[in-house]
Amino acid sequence: MSRNGSDYLASLRDGRAVYINGQRIDNHVDHPAFHNAVRTVAGMYDYQAQNQELMTFRSPGNGKQVNLAWQLPRSKDDLLRRGEAHLAWARLTGGWVGRSPDHVPAALVGMMIGIELLENYDPARAKALRDYYAYARDKDLAMTYTIVNPQGDRSRNVGDQGTKYHSLGVVDEDAEGITVRGAKMLGTSAVLAEECFVGVQNPLRPEDDMYALSFAVPLAQKGVKILSRRSYEQSATSAFDYPLATRFDENDALIYFDDVKIPWDRVFIYRRPELCGPLFHQTAAEQMMNLQSQARFTVKLQFLLGVARRLTETTGTVNFPAVQDTLGRLAGQAMAVEGNFRSLMHDPVQRGEFSVPKASRVYSATSMGQELYPQFINDIRGLAGGGVIMLPSSVEDFANPEMLEMIDATQRSAATDPTGRVKLMKLAWDALGSEFGSRHTQYEMFYSGPPFVQHMRCFGNYDWNASTAMVDGILADVSVEASLGALR
Repeated sequence: MSRNGSDYLASLRDGRAVYINGQRIDNHVDHPAFHNAVRTVAGMYDYQAQNQELMTFRSPGNGKQVNLAWQLPRSKDDLLRRGEAHLAWARLTGGWVGRSPDHVPAALVGMMIGIELLENYDPARAKALRDYYAYARDKDLAMTYTIVNPQGDRSRNVGDQGTKYHSLGVVDEDAEGITVRGAKMLGTSAVLAEECFVGVQNPLRPEDDMYALSFAVPLAQKGVKILSRRSYEQSATSAFDYPLATRFDENDALIYFDDVKIPWDRVFIYRRPELCGPLFHQTAAEQMMNLQSQARFTVKLQFLLGVARRLTETTGTVNFPAVQDTLGRLAGQAMAVEGNFRSLMHDPVQRGEFSVPKASRVYSATSMGQELYPQFINDIRGLAGGGVIMLPSSVEDFANPEMLEMIDATQRSAATDPTGRVKLMKLAWDALGSEFGSRHTQYEMFYSGPPFVQHMRCFGNYDWNASTAMVDGILADVSVEASLGALR
């Protein structure tokens, strides 16, 4: 039997240290800053338990049904099946939960596919990752990761931020393990996860070896502190006024490690700067985790396209040629993103005994998505016009007869009643311009890191020889002498 929502909720009642609004809270599961988002993920696990054929496979470790994100894909069919499971979970939230519990497992699966990277470095560290993957798979853990150093002063190196432990670094080691101190970000969904995978995506110099660490840690472990950003869920006045923020605010957090002891059997990289980036880029981690993220991105654009269509129906502009031109362009972009996602499943490459998405297609999809999303949002805002601003202040306005009379008189639409119009416009604003919506625009713009990094990866992975060979072939058939001769 697969784990369900009740199992998941019980696992989060672990007394972890979460800091928000000037205080530490120990029971974040029932706190108004996180209550609904936690239940949203619990609902995903209930869906998994009710749809095990679609969502799970039998773990070879303990025979339990666990999410397909943990499966090592040995064929194209395995890849197709996991992709459909990613889509199914994403549709439950309209694609608004980016770090759902099928993301980090996909990264760990990719690392397992390329485990030779660690085996060539230190068999003990490779064994630690193998054993941890099996442990996390068999428990079907909900996980997050923190793989970026705090931004700080970007003109300075990691160890030159005014304090030695601005970013996570090693304090000491002994026979039992290592002790670490400092911070990592972004900790997306840390309040929704049981454990955290820690790595480094920032460039490191050879002398930065104390910061070159990768390990896994329970989020309830002593010394792990979760410093939450503002909760959009808690700030939202009602589900009517903020239908997305009240349910899908996965939260982001700075994770601070206050002299946390990590046992050796959970340490995967230790003082090796040259391995931190390759753990993602030279294994199949990047390909596998982006299969999940592109499934989620596909669903999110489809959801936004539905918002755009309903907006234009409600405002009576859907049959205007200029509006249909915009809707058609957005639809074309959404279909292209879905095509990118499906190409990751349908056109894989073989890596040893495993089928994985092509790296070049992953970089193409992520590069396109980062540039497309803010323009997609901006185009829908153009379709909405002032309708998302000319709204009642809150659902409480409907309880005042005088105010309700004005709402009924002004919120007019041929497609719905005044209440329906307000509901739709509130949803649209939550997606497009609220704190929640604005966070998502920033999130998508930098989802895979700075855009120039993705462009450089596209540059490095494109088959330039195939393109230049066609150019050279045409040029080889052209000569000054022959052309002059033809003119005589």
